[in-house]
Amino acid sequence: MKAEEKRRYSRQILFPPIGANGQEQLLQKKVAIVGMGALGTVLANHMVRAGIGHVRMIDRDFVEESNLQRQMLYDEEDAQSHLPKAVAAERKLTKINSGVRVEGIVADLHAGNAEEYLRDVDLILDGSDNFQVRYLINDVAVKNGIPWVYGGAVSARGMVSVIVPTVTPCFRCLFPHAPAGRGETCDTVGVIGPIVHIVASYQATEALKLLVQATDAISPHLMQIDLWANEHMQMNVAKGRNPQCPACAHKQFAYLDLSDQDAEEFTTLCGRDTVQISPLKAARVDFATLAARFAPLGDVEQNAFLLRFYVDGYTMVFFKDGRVLIQGTDDITLAKSLYAKYVGH
Repeated sequence: MKAEEKRRYSRQILFPPIGANGQEQLLQKKVAIVGMGALGTVLANHMVRAGIGHVRMIDRDFVEESNLQRQMLYDEEDAQSHLPKAVAAERKLTKINSGVRVEGIVADLHAGNAEEYLRDVDLILDGSDNFQVRYLINDVAVKNGIPWVYGGAVSARGMVSVIVPTVTPCFRCLFPHAPAGRGETCDTVGVIGPIVHIVASYQATEALKLLVQATDAISPHLMQIDLWANEHMQMNVAKGRNPQCPACAHKQFAYLDLSDQDAEEFTTLCGRDTVQISPLKAARVDFATLAARFAPLGDVEQNAFLLRFYVDGYTMVFFKDGRVLIQGTDDITLAKSLYAKYVGH
């Protein structure tokens, strides 16, 4: 360990369960964070400051003013510039710790790219906001033997669990089926900042244990917290593996199966009056070509990362990876019609 690293991490090294050997391990590790919203920003802040050697952050969205109440890495300038969250986070965190490789990836995680982004890391941290992405993370993790830490926060409530393939129940053992309907989200019932920090801090602590191989200290619990009601419950799930689990028992990774999926995936973003269209194969968008095509039809704004096209009372936001957000509707049929009209297939 270099002298400057010993100085930077001196207080963490003084903590006996980590020590100098543990810090050496952390400096060699690679962690992926899926989702750079409320949980993801806290997770990334902890991982970068703790000296994890390579922190990869994957997020599909851009910064909006409503994010600033709880998403700690962003500021008003990021929101005004419509910066992608992964880009804004990378810029902030690189200034915090130049000795860590901070990698922001502007992308929607889906079956076509999940393994590309996740299979080469030592640990996956869940900063996402929906069950479909978590089942996808779980499939990649179980298939490739990568531990991951689940976390969720909404309103004043949160949940945390550590998932280690072949050792603990996997996510599909704990949650065999996604909740019916949309369920509660931050966009429908709100969220307070403190629960986000508590949940992400539990996740980050379990992450440090996993990365320094403190296996005896890893929590066997599915933890549930209601901060407003001052309730804290732990359910020991160590023996909860399902012998018939499609993922960890039968190695059937349905969420990674592209064989029955269309060229584009249409997803309603809950509570945001927005439909996302994601190409399931790699694509690159030329903003200059799009701007020239759209300029006679409506107003166009762009920066280095996205292009916004205002037409027919809707806003179409284009990303370089081929994704499109259609803002102003949650009707997938209408979104498909607009997409076909202005983009084609």
